[in-house]
Amino acid sequence: MPEFVMELDEDQRGVRDWIHGFAADVMRPAAAEWDEREEFPWPVVQEAAKIGLYSLDFYAQQFFDPTGLGIPMTLEELFWGDAGLGLAIAGTGLAAIGVLTSGTDEQIGTWLPQMYGDAGDVKVAAFCSSEPDAGSDVSAMRTRAVYDEARDEWVINGTKTWATNGGIANVHVVVAVVDPSLGSRGHASFIVPPGTAGLSQGQKFKKHGIRASHTAEVVLDQVRVPGSCLLGGKEKLDERLARARERARGAGGTANSSNAAMATFEASRPAVGAQAVGIARAAYETALDYARTRVQFGRPIIDNQGVAFQLADMRTRIDAARLLVWRASWMATTGRPFTSAEGSMSKLFAGETAKTVTAQAMQILGGNGFTREYPVERMHRDAAIYTVFEGTSEIQRLVIARAVSGVPIR
Repeated sequence: MPEFVMELDEDQRGVRDWIHGFAADVMRPAAAEWDEREEFPWPVVQEAAKIGLYSLDFYAQQFFDPTGLGIPMTLEELFWGDAGLGLAIAGTGLAAIGVLTSGTDEQIGTWLPQMYGDAGDVKVAAFCSSEPDAGSDVSAMRTRAVYDEARDEWVINGTKTWATNGGIANVHVVVAVVDPSLGSRGHASFIVPPGTAGLSQGQKFKKHGIRASHTAEVVLDQVRVPGSCLLGGKEKLDERLARARERARGAGGTANSSNAAMATFEASRPAVGAQAVGIARAAYETALDYARTRVQFGRPIIDNQGVAFQLADMRTRIDAARLLVWRASWMATTGRPFTSAEGSMSKLFAGETAKTVTAQAMQILGGNGFTREYPVERMHRDAAIYTVFEGTSEIQRLVIARAVSGVPIR
């Protein structure tokens, strides 16, 4: 089992430099345009697919890197390039993780290739969990899946919201309630194949940041999917529901703990933290370069302690966030349990770091930082979501507090 390391090996550095080159040469020159357009950047994703950066093979190689550092390294570089474009390239990964964590080998082999397509026919996928009245409170989920035994089909009805790639995806992974009496334990995940009748895109959101990433509602109206589209299969689901019912009876109430959506989010939190580290690093580097060249009162502003100390704090937080992300990624890859909610720690600290560092970068740039002539304004807008999506900072603190105290804090 690999030991935890704090530096990349030669092969990993080669991959990192290759991604960095794409981020610098392709993503950064296009970032402002796609932010203004607020459209999904198909040409940029296609360029990534042409060189193999957007492909199932590449992400599988990084996902199965035995050190656990392949995915965070990749995401940090992409989001250093630009967060909106980075999420357009990486957004399919959340749906892929949903299948990897819950699906059978046959389902993984069938659906993951269809999520990415190929260089000549690029596809994306969407993970659909949140609802208008069920965000952090997953037990409030209302989207319902009912089994039609005569036809061996599941019938899904409901509305999902805040779905990255929702409605434009080739494959949608949908979390739905199969047993309302079990609360969050009565959920399951389903594949909705391409072209399935009844699935449509609802409202497309106009966002404060990450504007190049497509975010929309997904409406499911009498959507029928084959029984084989239940991730993990019905036998496994029936066994899990039976255990949950037994525990609920033993506890004298409803069992509310881990579920299909939370399993996906817990696996993805270090990856989201890596995205935030990339944004923070980009803002820090911009501010550092500016401070070295901006002259006021006859000298570069970095000569002033007020500026230099800010940069010192920024770099310290970024390095600390990266180490938390790497630790959690290594733990997940090597099968070590998050006994102290290390995945949530990494996402919490990295997300808060991105917000803080991008705000400090704007301050260092002064009036220029507030304009769209410089990228830190966009980075600051992009960073704001990292204390909100895939579990708000408040939810991360709740998860950590419960883990370290053993008390069901509310």
